[in-house]
Amino acid sequence: MISTPNRSDLVFPKGGWENDETLGEAACREAIEEAGVKGILGENPLGVWEFRSKSSQNSCSLAGGCRGYMFALQVTEELDQWPGQASYNRKWLTVNEAFECCRYDWMRDALKHFLLLF
Repeated sequence: MISTPNRSDLVFPKGGWENDETLGEAACREAIEEAGVKGILGENPLGVWEFRSKSSQNSCSLAGGCRGYMFALQVTEELDQWPGQASYNRKWLTVNEAFECCRYDWMRDALKHFLLLF
């Protein structure tokens, strides 16, 4: 998990994907950018969730609706330096510790699905 700027809790690396990349490519890029790790990505998402973008959370309009996908990543390389290192700190946790740190229900749901698969 990673710390986030201006918050004391932890989250999983996440972010958007570019038009020229697949969901899997985006997940791997975000893992490198935010957590400084590379690895083997699971073939299927652990979960899919709907949420509002930060800029539209207080809006009543349909704009800002987003869909997120969570993937498992078997880490094979831990980088000493990574693009988001100034903003994010990575922290290795057991699954039980991660459950305790989950800020959102979708994170716990993804961990539960992970446990069913592995």
